[in-house]
Amino acid sequence: MNENISATLKSSETEDWLDLHVIRPFCYYCALAFAKFDVHPNTVTILSMIIGAAATAFFATSSYYYSGWWGLGMNLIAILMLMVADILDCTDGQLARMTGKKSRLGRILDGVAGFVWFVPIYHGLTYRFYLHHDIEFSFLGIADTQQNVIIATLVVYALGVISGVMGLAGQQRLADYYIQVHLFFLKGEKGSELDNSKRQQEIYDAMDAKTPWVERYFQKSYIDYTKKQEAVTPQFQRLLACLRQKFGTTDNIPAEVRQDFLRQSRPVIFWNGLLTFNFRSFWLFLFCLLDVPVLNFVWEIVAMGLLYLYVNRRHEAFCRRLALKIDNE
Repeated sequence: MNENISATLKSSETEDWLDLHVIRPFCYYCALAFAKFDVHPNTVTILSMIIGAAATAFFATSSYYYSGWWGLGMNLIAILMLMVADILDCTDGQLARMTGKKSRLGRILDGVAGFVWFVPIYHGLTYRFYLHHDIEFSFLGIADTQQNVIIATLVVYALGVISGVMGLAGQQRLADYYIQVHLFFLKGEKGSELDNSKRQQEIYDAMDAKTPWVERYFQKSYIDYTKKQEAVTPQFQRLLACLRQKFGTTDNIPAEVRQDFLRQSRPVIFWNGLLTFNFRSFWLFLFCLLDVPVLNFVWEIVAMGLLYLYVNRRHEAFCRRLALKIDNE
């Protein structure tokens, strides 16, 4: 890979093959264009949010089974818009590293971009099921009555909420955290964006009346975001506490300890990558094109849920072993 492109990446170790060899190089040239016109990275992030959320209008329509080529075209437009949103979401980070325009707000916005896309999209998919459900009703042998449609739509909405809150939100939040954890041991504190809720609370408490309400709102939300990351990683929190107690500042962690952690983290990072956009969106696109988007909710809850548990438990297991090893030394 071109050295200029590599310089705008967090690390090649935390990128999957598609990102590393296709998306990131393309985003680099997008970042160059934005930099030429002095566009701020946060502007690119917000543009990503708008385009991704706007894809809802096209995802909510039927597809080929119900509306022929017109319906298929609407879904392809939706897929294209969400891909553009993801490209912009990748570009903003590379632009920030290229121009040095990094900011706390930018980090927060980047973390919530995916949620801004998928919350309206999931509502749109539920509405789509309400309008077009012949395939599901036929397969399950349900009579297409108004009462059954309302009951089934409420069930699908509940699945969408579980999929979005317990599935998408929790899975992407954990995936982002493990990427930052890996970068922390690979590049040190300055080379990662590993945040903690205590520090984020201190930042919020230091804000005064002159701080824009939008920034205060996002900072408050980010405190909750980091608390949830810490809540599902107790063994890593224990390891971090052990390291700080034994070595003082995290910058003093010996190289052999870092390498020991990275050796065990690398295999997990591969599976962790499947919790991020590329793998997740493939299934969303597939189910929408097959005219059964409700299956995306089931896939998120069951298959992605099992993957989440595997990644979390495997990461926690080796963190527990490392913490015990450090305690006994």
